[in-house]
Amino acid sequence: MSNDIMLYGLLGVAGLFLMVIIAYIVIMKRMNHSDVKQAMALKAGVETKSFSADILYQKLYMIYIKIPGLKRYLIKLRRRLEIINIEDEYITRKQSAKILTNALLIIIPLTFVIIMFAKNNTLLMSILLIFEIFMIETIIGGMVDKIDNKLLKQQIDFFSEIRHAYHECNMVEEAIYQVSQDDELEVSRQADKIYEVLISDDPEAELEKYYDIAPNSYLKEFAGISYLTREFGDRKDQNGASLYLKNLNNITQEMQIEILKRDKLDYVFQSLSVIAAVPMLFIEPVKNWAVSQFSFTSQFYDGKGGLIVQTLLLILTFVCYVLIRKVKDNSSTNANMKNTENPWQAKLYRNKLVKKLVNFIMPKRGTKDHRKITRLLKDAASKAKIEWLYVNRIVLAVATCLISIFVFYQLHRISVQYIYEQPTTDYNLLGQMSETDEKKAMRTTQAHNYFLNMFKGKTDTTQKQLENAMRYSKYYETATDDEITTNAETIMTKLKVVNGEYFQWFEMLLSLVFAFLGYMAPIWILMFQIRMRQLDMEDEVMQFQTIILMLMKIERVNVEIILEWLERYANIFKEPITKCVNNYEAGAWEALEELKNDVSYMQLIRIIESLQAAVEKIPIKDAFDELDTERAYYQEKRKESNERLISRKGRIGKLIGFAPMVCLFVGYLIVPLVVIGMLSMTSAFDAMSQASKAM
Repeated sequence: MSNDIMLYGLLGVAGLFLMVIIAYIVIMKRMNHSDVKQAMALKAGVETKSFSADILYQKLYMIYIKIPGLKRYLIKLRRRLEIINIEDEYITRKQSAKILTNALLIIIPLTFVIIMFAKNNTLLMSILLIFEIFMIETIIGGMVDKIDNKLLKQQIDFFSEIRHAYHECNMVEEAIYQVSQDDELEVSRQADKIYEVLISDDPEAELEKYYDIAPNSYLKEFAGISYLTREFGDRKDQNGASLYLKNLNNITQEMQIEILKRDKLDYVFQSLSVIAAVPMLFIEPVKNWAVSQFSFTSQFYDGKGGLIVQTLLLILTFVCYVLIRKVKDNSSTNANMKNTENPWQAKLYRNKLVKKLVNFIMPKRGTKDHRKITRLLKDAASKAKIEWLYVNRIVLAVATCLISIFVFYQLHRISVQYIYEQPTTDYNLLGQMSETDEKKAMRTTQAHNYFLNMFKGKTDTTQKQLENAMRYSKYYETATDDEITTNAETIMTKLKVVNGEYFQWFEMLLSLVFAFLGYMAPIWILMFQIRMRQLDMEDEVMQFQTIILMLMKIERVNVEIILEWLERYANIFKEPITKCVNNYEAGAWEALEELKNDVSYMQLIRIIESLQAAVEKIPIKDAFDELDTERAYYQEKRKESNERLISRKGRIGKLIGFAPMVCLFVGYLIVPLVVIGMLSMTSAFDAMSQASKAM
């Protein structure tokens, strides 16, 4: 019976297999029909893979935007990327999520390692987590800068292709359209936008809108020159070359100089941000090494002095890290970002109580102080409103005061904790105590703690009272009078420390002083930014010369148009040039004379004098003829100026970047070793001298 069942089973399987083969043959024949082939082709054209990185990043973006901590970084990323990926929300979200994901793939595993490594040391864990915040800022900033630099390098090839396309069609808009067909390139999206501007019904108005969102000044120059050429036509220079193509060549040369400048700055600053922040990681290892090798240093590292130096190192590291980023910052997208987001300062300012406090402290409009602060913001190229600046100052002052009070409280707590927990023994200059000696020292500490708790808070306690209490205690039942006296002296020293560790009035005064320093910090940072921007003055004036060189031979271009272009690309000198443009209609010569009085940079004054000559006396091309004849000289001068700028920024950056590392090893390791070692040696020699005298 079982054999029959097995036979029927095998026949059934064979029949089923035969049916599958027949069905496969029938399906394959039908698949060869043309309509089926067409349907399959259409399906393949729209079908997505089971895994798509683009879709994954879009989903991750929607997740990140809902997480409060990550939302801040994501919006910050968007503000820079949406300038590069003009009106392309899909790519902006993809790149934002990709950059943030890459940063998290580094930070999250590192966080788990830090927590596991330092779970028993809260201070070390806090320091390392702060270091991670610095690291994520550096990683994200570096990734966005790469995209910005990538766009600038793409523009070199893009302008080269524009030259060839323009030779073929001799039409600006058609040449741009032909070259902008590659949707994978960031520069192609910018070219599409410029093409739409040129063929719009009101290109001049659309061009002004594009100026506000262009990722760098070179695309602004290209869009403006393309518009002027399309409106007024192209001209030939004295050598028969196209003026439009010559201007493209000038812009290309400017971009090449800028790319070299950025590459050199990136090389100089590539590790300074990390070097400035890394000393935080070495605070605990340096402390552990010093204590393990020189046990007498534990009184410094585990006490009040160690915490003070650690706090100062953290503050210095944070300040140096911020300053390094300010010195190095050369991203054009940073300069063009608008405050379209709703920052936390604005949200806080909308609170009625905060608004009243800010308005009370902030100088009133029309006063000298208000004009001074407003000018400071403009000179520093800050996009923040004056209300936001004062919100920053007040919040930083309050936070600094509270943190200072907390630190003073911790100093007192650590001093008392050190008295109660550290082994009581005579420290040797080298090495650590043996396990037996350490247990004996801890028993002595516990005995001392008993009497510390007995007399804690009694500031009028005398050594004689303490000795009497010790003689009747279980800890010193068999001790000699000399041993009791020696221990009583040690306990009295400890008791004075314990009774003297409380929050005092001068510490409150110091907290207020630190709060004032915190209140002034945003102003000092603005002043530092102004100082850094002054290093770029020569570079900006040379860019003005390039703009004038491109405009001076175009028909219908006058002094007012040149001033409008200079205002558009100005950064350091934007305010006086804007003032001149606004006053131009009231009197051209007078407006330029006022501009000359507002600036003190000699090279810009010479440009203004040439513009004055072009207003009344000679044509523009004659007023600036030296720019054309001495083009090669100005190019070499520009390169030499960039070299000096990079050299100066490099020196400043290295000075700031290595300051925390030097302070760590000098102020936290060498100085404590030398000072405490000398004090210990002095105490040892005094003890030996007293012993020899007693003998």
